[in-house]
Amino acid sequence: MSEERDTAPSGAAAPPGAAPEIALPERVDVFDTTLRDGSQFEGISLSVDDKLRIAEQLDYLGVAWIEGGFPQANPKDAEFFRRAAAGELKLDTSRLVAFGSTRKPGGVTDSDATLTTLLDAGTETLCIVGKGSAWQVRKTLNTTLDEGRAMTSDSVRYLKAAGRRVFFDVEHCFDGYKEDPDFTLSVIEAAALAGADCVVLCDTKGGSLPHEVQAITAEIAHRFDGLQLGIHTQDDTGCAVANAVAAVLSGATQVQGTINGYGERTGNADLITVIPNLTLKLGVGTLPEGRLERLGPVSRHVAELVNLPLDPAAPYVGTSAFAHKGGLHTSALRRAGTAAYEHVDPALVGNHSRVLVSDLGGRTGMSMKAEELGVDLDAGEAATLNDTLKGLEADGWVFEAADASLELLMASAAGWEQPYFRTEAYRVSGYHRADPNQPGQGAHLSTEATVKVWVGDERIAAVGEGNGPVNALDAALRTALGRHYPHLERIHLTDFKVRVLDGGAATGAVTRVLIDSTDGDETWTTIGVSPNVIEASWMALVDSLVFGLKRFEG
Repeated sequence: MSEERDTAPSGAAAPPGAAPEIALPERVDVFDTTLRDGSQFEGISLSVDDKLRIAEQLDYLGVAWIEGGFPQANPKDAEFFRRAAAGELKLDTSRLVAFGSTRKPGGVTDSDATLTTLLDAGTETLCIVGKGSAWQVRKTLNTTLDEGRAMTSDSVRYLKAAGRRVFFDVEHCFDGYKEDPDFTLSVIEAAALAGADCVVLCDTKGGSLPHEVQAITAEIAHRFDGLQLGIHTQDDTGCAVANAVAAVLSGATQVQGTINGYGERTGNADLITVIPNLTLKLGVGTLPEGRLERLGPVSRHVAELVNLPLDPAAPYVGTSAFAHKGGLHTSALRRAGTAAYEHVDPALVGNHSRVLVSDLGGRTGMSMKAEELGVDLDAGEAATLNDTLKGLEADGWVFEAADASLELLMASAAGWEQPYFRTEAYRVSGYHRADPNQPGQGAHLSTEATVKVWVGDERIAAVGEGNGPVNALDAALRTALGRHYPHLERIHLTDFKVRVLDGGAATGAVTRVLIDSTDGDETWTTIGVSPNVIEASWMALVDSLVFGLKRFEG
């Protein structure tokens, strides 16, 4: 695809009569809470080693602050801080923060277990949370408003006296302000007078909207001129990112969030989106110079560490974020360059443009995709292939999810014939036997596959066993071809997906199979479609091995 990227009209000019330009900060401090708030996301369970590796990625990205966890809450967080202090975590850019809460109602700071544990965590910076809502103080703490304020001021003052930098999270700040602004402001004042280095306004239930966050933050910033304000937003209304940006527009200079938006319930503000929104759209500094392009790699790396798939439609870093499918779009890309339908250069955030071929893409998209894959198609070949592809997609083939099979199809359309092997036949049989001496204890299952292939003039038959038909066919093919192509030892199947395309046809439905494979350097996806799931699997498997051989053998 063309690398041309002429500057496109940004649409940023203010219309007549627009409000005056907002005085934005030059920089904001990025505060990451993936290791604490993010770990509360359903499906995430981090070991101490996981937390150390994620912290390394956060430092590589260049966030200012890494909230490591709540050392009193569980043994894993306590161990994380011990190992970090012992030198297992070396940070070049970021600084580690321990999280906790204010003293208990009616308690004293000197003997409060949470505050003592925080000081023992060994970090120079601490973040504590206290109630900023009168309703929450009365109902959940079951204490008076005077005591609620005292819990804040006593705790901040105690930690400051111990020589620590202290950030104070005003829990339920926006809800509290809407209910009883005087109390919320009095809690912020108590934290400020006690010496808090930054007061963080928290939309704890995630129910506020951007106009509310912007107005309330502006009022608080006006009341407490000179006090650093932070913003912490949850995504229960889908507005966490917008709310974080809105707070910066009104004076917040610390932004809290998580990688990929992980967090309790519907998640936190996604720093992977907030950061480029602030830097690329508003010109507000967020990361050290040269780090913005690490957003994509860090997003993907952390997704692997938490063992959750990255949303392909994630802004800026998703695989679909700069993917183009419609014929109108691809034609414009050909004429005007990628800026025609891309709001930023994807390279700035560690991503790249992609053209998807489908029945919507047209001939231009087919030609551009061929260029991207390094296949030389002339206009006639592209037109013929485009018609072929439309027919295949009508039968259930989806090549936008299987670039490897698409590249082989394009190469074939350009006259290439794979020279590695020819398949003659295959057979798969299953064996199921229950043990009569152990009723109800399950059964012995095995699958055997036989394949017959030709390599040049040599006919080879081989047998493979596995825990299913695909595993057995893969083993048989490798046995047959391994002597001729030792490189196959490096190719491994990493994922296998089956989708029924016509549920109404019951057991006669057409199935689509996608197989992900890797040789350790690159990962690719192949596809097969058939009413027979084994045949669909065989198609995808053969394409997977052929593509791997083509990469290695040429």
